[in-house]
Amino acid sequence: MKRFKSSNSKFYKCSKEVLWETISSPGYLNNVHPFCEDNSVIMWEKDQHEDQLVYLNGLTYQRKFTDWNINEGYDLWIGNDDQNQSFVEWRIEEEGGGTRLSINIYPYLLSTWPKSLAFLPYFLYINIKLKSYLYSVLSGIEWFIDKNTPVPKNKFGRHSWFS
Repeated sequence: MKRFKSSNSKFYKCSKEVLWETISSPGYLNNVHPFCEDNSVIMWEKDQHEDQLVYLNGLTYQRKFTDWNINEGYDLWIGNDDQNQSFVEWRIEEEGGGTRLSINIYPYLLSTWPKSLAFLPYFLYINIKLKSYLYSVLSGIEWFIDKNTPVPKNKFGRHSWFS
């Protein structure tokens, strides 16, 4: 159920094709994600994409892609079982001599709470943590594109949920 959304975006000085190649390659999180210990492919074919993300703290999630649009973005479900899945949208747009990548997360956290009770904890804590997380991921992508070398672990600061 999509109730709350956390978002962040970043502008990159590259074409949408370069950005797409970066974020659609098998195991790409190994190069761009500052909290990734390992990103292994489960299935990576034309119409089916699935991988596993192991964070630095050992937390392990499966990612199952549901919509795959070349040079535009994709949607996926991420979690460790069918009950605890967050929905994530990755979108690419050309913008003034470069490209913008936006990531939207619809987290499962607090999804079973009444919206009136979940509102404050979500916006005062969860949203702040997710925006920080997204900033680090988006910055890791920029690091990899600019330097053509994997982003160092925790490069943009540690994260209490994933480091």
